[in-house]
Amino acid sequence: MFNPFKEKPKDFFDTLFDWDKLYATPYDKHEIDPYTKARIILMNGIHVEAVMFGHNFHRNCPDNDVRRALALTRRGEQQEQKRINWLSPGDETQLEQTIGYEHLAVDLTAWMAMHEPDEYVKACLDFALLEDFDHLYRYANLLDMDKNIPAHELVKEYVEITPGRPTITHHRYPEDSVKRHCDFKTADIMTKLNTLIITSGEQQTMNFYMNIGPTYEDDPGRKLYQEIGMVEEQHVTHYGALLDPTCSWYENLLMREYMQCYLYYSFLTDEKDRAIKKIWEQHLDIELFHLHAAKDLFEKYEKRDYSEVVPDEFPELLHFHQTKEYVRDILENTVEVTADREDFVDIADLPKDHEFYDYQKAVNKSVNKVTSHTVIASYQDASKNGEDYRYEEAPNPVPELQDRTKDNTDLGRKAPRRNSNRERQTIYQPLKESMKEEVR
Repeated sequence: MFNPFKEKPKDFFDTLFDWDKLYATPYDKHEIDPYTKARIILMNGIHVEAVMFGHNFHRNCPDNDVRRALALTRRGEQQEQKRINWLSPGDETQLEQTIGYEHLAVDLTAWMAMHEPDEYVKACLDFALLEDFDHLYRYANLLDMDKNIPAHELVKEYVEITPGRPTITHHRYPEDSVKRHCDFKTADIMTKLNTLIITSGEQQTMNFYMNIGPTYEDDPGRKLYQEIGMVEEQHVTHYGALLDPTCSWYENLLMREYMQCYLYYSFLTDEKDRAIKKIWEQHLDIELFHLHAAKDLFEKYEKRDYSEVVPDEFPELLHFHQTKEYVRDILENTVEVTADREDFVDIADLPKDHEFYDYQKAVNKSVNKVTSHTVIASYQDASKNGEDYRYEEAPNPVPELQDRTKDNTDLGRKAPRRNSNRERQTIYQPLKESMKEEVR
């Protein structure tokens, strides 16, 4: 397995691009493989996180020697982010990009959940997975309604497009998004990588919707971005809470640079597009320079060996692939799960005086003014047979979500469909047990 610490890093000036190389040829939106696009979207978010972390470290560090070292790596991160983000062609609309963002969220989250050794982190991944899955469905209906573009053609049928946990149900009391943090001193390296990667990815989605949402051409689209954008902030809180707050700045820097090397090396093994693969190769060289710089800072100022934080060799590499069966299983078994402070419970087990219901009443005063619902209703009204837009290989595994002529706004927030008398304090242990065979 690849050991990044045994690689000889390049000189700083050898990691720079001139303007011609910085502006890489954009991809063809009609020809690009959806997983190549997913890698591009993810790495854009990874570099945005790296840049912002570098700026925050800079602002909280009194030592200009350290700040100068950070400035060198941050300039490289900026170049990589600009190069990757500008791969999106000018004729790709924000909504087409959005389908890519939500496809990434589904298959990335599912892959991580299937390979996550910590049962609590896995439960956090499974929980938000069903919400991003539903966002994909809502945006896909808007895309077909406004642009007559079937989203399943954009994702080349790699992922199903059908309702998940209804978006109206995602609006929860803010305190319920604050989860337990991991202990990175004892956590598996896979857990460290997964939590760092998913936090960066969801943060990029939050930022993307925050910035492009108001530029949509009509009110239904603008409102849908606004509503789902609020949920994405919840997801960033949800995942960001998993990160270990006791880690030092230097430890965080080392883990982030290790994560970027891990991702670029993972993508090199899978990428089919020759031009994009060359970019991953070049960026891996840059990140090796950053990793060694972070290692030197860590060992100089923490006076500890880097191996206390990250191992020499990478764990199992991240490979994008279809996760339809896994998503279906999680949807069937946990669609009515909701958050209760740090834990997850079935909606049937949530106390009737819980703040979830108060928050729902405050923000969803009228269901017919909740855009995630009205977009589907508008599509159904406009379609010849009164049905929504879907791409399914089989009927939705949840009976209440199989009716294509009516958008379900009660599931998971009003009407539990299961027996509420059973004993279940938390959800994550039963889920972990049920998925052991598939993870193997």
